[in-house]
Amino acid sequence: MKRNVYLQMMPLDQARETFLEAFDWVSLAGSETIPTSQALDRVTAAAVFASYSSPAYHAAAMDGIAVLASDTYGASEEHPLSLQVGEQAHFINTGNPLPEGTNAVVMIEQVHQPQEGLVELRAAAFPWQHVRKVGEDMVAQELMFGHHHKLKAADVAALLTSGVFQLKVLQRPKVAIIPTGLELVDWQQVQDDPPSPGAIIETNSLLLAGLVTEAGGEPQVWPRVTDDFQEIKAAAEQALASDAHLVLLNAGASAGSKDFSVHVINDLGEVLVHGITVMPGKPSILGKAQGKPLVGSPGYPVSAWVCFDQFIRPALAAMAGQPAPQRETLEVIPARSLASKLGREEFLRVHLGRVGDQVVATPLKRGAGTITSLTRADGLLRVPADSEGLPEGQIVTAELLRPREAVEQTLVVVGSHDVTLDLLGDHLKRINPGLHLSSSHLGSLGGLMAIRDGRCHLGGTHLLDPDSGEYNVSYLKRYLKDLPVRLVTLALRQQGLMVRPGNPKGIESFPDLAKDGVVMVNRQAGSGTRVLLDYYLQKQGLDPGDISGYDQEEYTHMAVAVQVLAGGADVGLGILAAARALGLDFVPLMEERYDLCIPQAFWDDPRVKALRQVLASDDFKDEVSALGGYDVTPMGDIAWEG
Repeated sequence: MKRNVYLQMMPLDQARETFLEAFDWVSLAGSETIPTSQALDRVTAAAVFASYSSPAYHAAAMDGIAVLASDTYGASEEHPLSLQVGEQAHFINTGNPLPEGTNAVVMIEQVHQPQEGLVELRAAAFPWQHVRKVGEDMVAQELMFGHHHKLKAADVAALLTSGVFQLKVLQRPKVAIIPTGLELVDWQQVQDDPPSPGAIIETNSLLLAGLVTEAGGEPQVWPRVTDDFQEIKAAAEQALASDAHLVLLNAGASAGSKDFSVHVINDLGEVLVHGITVMPGKPSILGKAQGKPLVGSPGYPVSAWVCFDQFIRPALAAMAGQPAPQRETLEVIPARSLASKLGREEFLRVHLGRVGDQVVATPLKRGAGTITSLTRADGLLRVPADSEGLPEGQIVTAELLRPREAVEQTLVVVGSHDVTLDLLGDHLKRINPGLHLSSSHLGSLGGLMAIRDGRCHLGGTHLLDPDSGEYNVSYLKRYLKDLPVRLVTLALRQQGLMVRPGNPKGIESFPDLAKDGVVMVNRQAGSGTRVLLDYYLQKQGLDPGDISGYDQEEYTHMAVAVQVLAGGADVGLGILAAARALGLDFVPLMEERYDLCIPQAFWDDPRVKALRQVLASDDFKDEVSALGGYDVTPMGDIAWEG
């Protein structure tokens, strides 16, 4: 079968409009009658009218005595009025029907009993005082809710009060999810051993099922189907013939020789759209078969999420008679310039945090396969298709993926990577569950530049001064000379060479990096580890050009470690904690000081104060020490102030 070619990709808005206009979504969903007691969050399929009035009688709204208001006229402090109990006054409790011939209630606190059988009033009542009149809340045959009203808890209670004990609601949209792919393995099969090379743990069906549930639908995950046209077609036909309202084929939407979704959809019905001018999510397929939507979702998880978010989520809302969901938005400033591909609308996942009087957006990894960019994202930036990116400092609009309050309570950290920052964020949440630490790994120098430009609350740095052998201070004097800051030590940590178990290449020192057959993985320019490496290479007279892999860069110690573990390199300079986390051998070379640079303007910010509280915590120090390679003795000390 020939490969797919995207000849007529559609802009996102046009593709969504084409898809949504192809169906009568409410009719597609249909309706059902259910007990009102089970109707929370369901949507009415028809107008609902009250069967009973509420209250159904004139009812006392207070404990006291029921009276005819005109019998009390003239009562005052100077001229108390006496009424005969059982004739002109009737003791009554809240909710009781008013006795015939009465139209007001006097609160018990205002009733005096000078003697048995008499009550004394010192103020007149007025008609219907402290009385809930019949039908005050609702009247029989009154319209309670119209079509397509989503019922909340108070609505359900009101319906039951009005005598509506069952009602017609729209069916919850049922979505059949069919995972496809020869390379997929069930997560239950790899609980004891990691998947073999080429195998992928199938989690997209769980991702999509969760999204369907969040959108108010009912997911139906079908058995996985291998990359075979006839098998995929047979599964799709069965799903279309089932009670599912929408069928979703996951993976096989792109242009590979084993990507059959578009051919299956075309064979069973009609392809409405194949290829959207967005990234991620370009291969999305929107189709129609047997009167139902048949969608081909991309296999990369972020692409699958975008496809669901932009097409399936509004379709499920339409089936529920609801408007397309809209996220809250916020004006933000990108932390740095963000280039983008012209002709594609890009969905950038970003960290968000308020720094001073502006909200800063720091981009996360952009790959369509990086699902952690969704788990860590606070918001989305949408780069228009006619733009080549977003310039640093320009005010743009972000769609919020978390509540606005979370953005306001985010501590923004930019700079050098250290694994203890994740622990730091966890301890902040122990102090206050609302606090969130957003850490972006742009290198030590990148952190100082972010501090200078007001893009973060603090930065992690371990920049060695080759002339003095001191850490960080000379760089602060150079780059932040007009900004008052404090250096707070996080820890002293071991830097060394991370190698595969058993050290098969016999790497023991920096000169070994230049040996034949040795490939290294480096940190990015501007990182403290890169500065450290270059310092020792120069000190020992080693030419970076003689080191294979010197230009192969990663942004974190863990990323360096995993490259070594996976065989992408033989060695990388990093910290002991990262090597130990992935079971690598470690050749210790030096100890360095890792500091947190905090502008004095943020020193008393509640988020920074919480961070300082964590640094003083024995529990945190113990956890950091347990990682290996850390001396926490100076943790929390002010190393320099200027």
